[in-house]
Amino acid sequence: MSDAPSERTDARRFYRVSELLGGLNALLEERVGRVWVVGEIANLHRAASGHRYFTLKDEGGQMRAALFRRAAERIPFELEDGLEVVAYAEVGIYAARGELQLVVHKVEPRGRGALQLAFEQLRTRLAEEGLFDPGRKLALPAFPGRVGVVTSPTSAAVRDVIEVSGRRSPATALLISPTRVQGEGAEHEIARALGEVAAQPGVELVLLVRGGGSLEDLWAFNTEVVARAIAGCPLPVVSGVGHETDLTIADLVADVRAPTPSAAAEQVLADRAEVAAGLQRDWRRLRAGVRSRLARSQERLRGTQGALRLLSPSARLDAQGRRLASSTSALVRAMSLQGERRRSALSRCAGQLDSLSPLAVLGRGYALVTREHDGAIVRRAGEVEVGQSVDLRLAQGGLVARVESRREEAD
Repeated sequence: MSDAPSERTDARRFYRVSELLGGLNALLEERVGRVWVVGEIANLHRAASGHRYFTLKDEGGQMRAALFRRAAERIPFELEDGLEVVAYAEVGIYAARGELQLVVHKVEPRGRGALQLAFEQLRTRLAEEGLFDPGRKLALPAFPGRVGVVTSPTSAAVRDVIEVSGRRSPATALLISPTRVQGEGAEHEIARALGEVAAQPGVELVLLVRGGGSLEDLWAFNTEVVARAIAGCPLPVVSGVGHETDLTIADLVADVRAPTPSAAAEQVLADRAEVAAGLQRDWRRLRAGVRSRLARSQERLRGTQGALRLLSPSARLDAQGRRLASSTSALVRAMSLQGERRRSALSRCAGQLDSLSPLAVLGRGYALVTREHDGAIVRRAGEVEVGQSVDLRLAQGGLVARVESRREEAD
């Protein structure tokens, strides 16, 4: 038997690895194609190119998955590790590693809508950043002279705002900043319209309004683009999107949320009838208050004038004058009384003196004898020598006598 290989053996077919992988890919495409796969996301990686790479797994196995940028941009929510999803994907082989992989075209959250999940994710993230905090919200001006309105120029919402404005505050100017309010790319138009109207001279606040609709119809108002445009607006923004039961991210970020477009206009435009009635009421209260205050002020003024009159120099001089007159009168009376007392006392003393006066004695026939040469009073006869002269003081007049003799009496 010859050792050379037979012709049958030489007919073997050899495949390169890439050829085999390509054939398997073609077979998978032909036999499997695109399928819906349920699994939990794990090992999520976001590439700089915008592609997403992750593992889709369940309790029995796992497969690598790729979501390329164009498909990722069409998904409204963010992929997260642990999120259970339904993926619409092609089953193929990644030739570089020889591994089965899923090329994902669509992703939906398992058990809830994609838009609802996107809403919840964005709401949580913006709340953590503080965009919903009451402390950052701006107060509305009481009587705005010019109001910007961001909405579709042909919508029922703009007609509602115009009707409310004409009825409540026709003097307030409305500046319509037109934009689409739904559809792909509407969020960018809304953000641009907000920025443009806020930059217009004289605009004091902005109304962001839209009529009701489904979650898909209102989706532009649930986007991060619009949320950040509202948060960055330098003017107060009032959101009136949808019906009363509708809640959007724009409502949460806005400075004031109104349930409808009409309600939004009513919140920012004061009713002229109510304002007029309020002015009349305030005027009456002001007038009554002024009158009451004037009366109190006049009463205080009278009291102050009285106090000033009492404290004035003229009043003090008058008082001192009265005191001086009173004191003078009292002094005159006291002096008069004292004089009377003194005169009475003097009279008594005079009477006493008169009764005790030698002159009174002389009046009764007695005489006062003094020696002529020295004026000494002579009380005894022995005090005068015979031949000496003596003065005799009488009640009226006097005599000079010479002693001719003396007669002494024993003590």
